[in-house]
Amino acid sequence: MTYFFFFNGVEERADSSHTSLREKKKVKACDMKTTSITILFWPLFILLLSDKSQTSKTEVKCNFTAKNYALIPANISKDVTILDLSYNKITLNVTDTTVLQTYFLLTELYLTDNNVIILHNNSFGNLSNLEILNICRNSIHIIQQGAFMGLNKLKQLYLCQNKILQLNPDIFVPLKNLILLSLQGNLISYFDVPQLSHLELITLYGNPWNCSCSLLSLQNWLNTSNVTLENENITMCNYPDILKHYNIKTVPYKAECYSKFSSPITEDLYNNHFQSISNSTLHSSFNNITRNSEHESLGKSWALLVGVVVTVLMTSLLIFIAIKCPVWYNILLSYNHHRLEEHEAETYENGFTGNPSSPSQIPDTNPEETTVIFEQPHSFVIDDDGFIEDKYIDTHELHEEN
Repeated sequence: MTYFFFFNGVEERADSSHTSLREKKKVKACDMKTTSITILFWPLFILLLSDKSQTSKTEVKCNFTAKNYALIPANISKDVTILDLSYNKITLNVTDTTVLQTYFLLTELYLTDNNVIILHNNSFGNLSNLEILNICRNSIHIIQQGAFMGLNKLKQLYLCQNKILQLNPDIFVPLKNLILLSLQGNLISYFDVPQLSHLELITLYGNPWNCSCSLLSLQNWLNTSNVTLENENITMCNYPDILKHYNIKTVPYKAECYSKFSSPITEDLYNNHFQSISNSTLHSSFNNITRNSEHESLGKSWALLVGVVVTVLMTSLLIFIAIKCPVWYNILLSYNHHRLEEHEAETYENGFTGNPSSPSQIPDTNPEETTVIFEQPHSFVIDDDGFIEDKYIDTHELHEEN
């Protein structure tokens, strides 16, 4: 019996060991399934965690519109991410710039309809997280070279409805991630190609565009790049008059414009997405060509003016001489008489066959006592009665002889 029970115990222990092995296998299989599932869904889990972390970020909005502020308030929470200061009297001076540096978490800044005139260097230098900057409807006419330094994450820049006359393309160099650029409603007549490799949308209507040859590079860039010109149908030329019904993307330039601006430099410029070196070289060549054309036109205008003045003067002189010449000739003839010598008078009387009724033939006169001077009529002398009055005849001697 003892052996029997022992054997039964062995059997029971064997059965228990088998069940434990099965359970362990089952546990290992479950662990392997769990591990494989975790590996398969791990990227999705990471994405979910990142979305949760992004949604967990709090947006702190501060709205100070139409508060009649002359300065940016310094008592705003430092955690502010969206700051709206539109419709105030902010000038963005040195004090405002210093206050802005403290709001380094800003992602959106709105300064619409204020009194900003100049964008100074490093005005937004510490706002490295800023993505949207709106400075429309101000009086900006000067943008310094380093005005947008530090805005590495900026995606949208609004400079619409200001008084900007010209823009240096180098001011956009720090904006590596800019997607949208709004420049409508300014006073820009010429715009060089900006160095913005990620730009997708640009707005340029409402400016007095000069569609001369100097705008050819901008047209080529708009037509060959991936940038979309918003409202291109109303982005019209303002000068010259014959091109006013064209928009800046469809201006039919003459062959001479292409000959001026088609060069290896421009080809490399378009192929390399307008790198800085090529762009600066092209910009300087544009300026030189424009200056040379201005000098040439100026020289031609001066030559034409001088020619017209000389022609007018010469014509006036000839007319004056033609009018005054007969008068001077008559005056010269009146002083060209001289008394005849006695032998000349006798010779002239012997050979004279003129009119017997002439006053020069006086009967019963002595040639030794009277000297007669004959005056030859001239075509310019008007004779009413056919007689010639000689001013050199001595009237006293005639009376004595009579």
